Amino acid sequence: MKWKTRVTELLQIQYPIIQGGLAYLAYADLAAAVSNAGGLGQITAMSLDNPEVLKKEIRRLKTLTDKPFGVNFAIGQHGRPYEDMLQAAVDEKVPVISMTGGNPAQILDYLKGTDVKKLVLTAAVRQAVKAEELGADAVMVVGQEGGGHLGRNDTGTFVLVPQTADAVSIPVIASGGIADGRGLMAALSLGAEGIEMGTRFIAVKECVHAHAAYKEALLKSTENDTAVIKRSIGAPARALSGSFTDKILQLEKESAGYDGLKDYISGEANKKYIYEGKAEEGFGWGGQAAGMIKDIPSAKELIERIAAEADAVRERWGTWKEVTK
Repeated sequence: MKWKTRVTELLQIQYPIIQGGLAYLAYADLAAAVSNAGGLGQITAMSLDNPEVLKKEIRRLKTLTDKPFGVNFAIGQHGRPYEDMLQAAVDEKVPVISMTGGNPAQILDYLKGTDVKKLVLTAAVRQAVKAEELGADAVMVVGQEGGGHLGRNDTGTFVLVPQTADAVSIPVIASGGIADGRGLMAALSLGAEGIEMGTRFIAVKECVHAHAAYKEALLKSTENDTAVIKRSIGAPARALSGSFTDKILQLEKESAGYDGLKDYISGEANKKYIYEGKAEEGFGWGGQAAGMIKDIPSAKELIERIAAEADAVRERWGTWKEVTK
């Protein structure tokens, strides 16, 4: 099956599959592997120390692939200024920039008049409509099943995607609870023209920064082994369950507020687990799709498998059509 959607056309990729931003994990090795396999790989900008380090990582990525790639900007509630990092990406002629976790208006305005393709992660129909009005080229719509930061309304992917597709004219990319070819075909059926996967791309060989214990936890997890933390401070996010997330949830129950939570929800606490495997000292993001992760393939093997699974679904649909005639 030859894949052609507005997402593949917009991004000039073979398959409508996008790797999520993955804070502290999405660097050149992973991004190049995904892009070389026909998807869109991404570097996570705000996990890097400064603009020069970002430029160096982009240049390293360009030595590993000649395919399109993206740079993700997580503009969260307590993030640091990103203007210099954004300029660094523009200077390096990055083909795609995605925005997650905050108001994208300033970045979209900054990128006007450039050739950069602009993707915005949204978790509500009104956010997607606004992103289109501000100049986004496509929206990535994340349902509450997803890992990392989510919307506040707990709307699932199956409900959010078709409503968003009806509300905007730009391409919709589905995210949240997707890990295989069945998810890709379901997303297309709902009106999306591509998918974004975060959790599934942690458990691939080229995600070299993820500790073996983190990957092993993903393999062992079921769909029930995640927890939504940070809800009490208005920034809900889904992580793998464990004693550390239990502690965070207890603090939230006690109304600890941001000051009482900040050491537990910090980037340093995140890195303690995802880099060092210290489950008692940190946490790792993970979506409900963890329950569908059973192996750690290469990015190429994963993407080719998803495409083959999607082909099989399409063939099965054709068989059903013949039966119903």
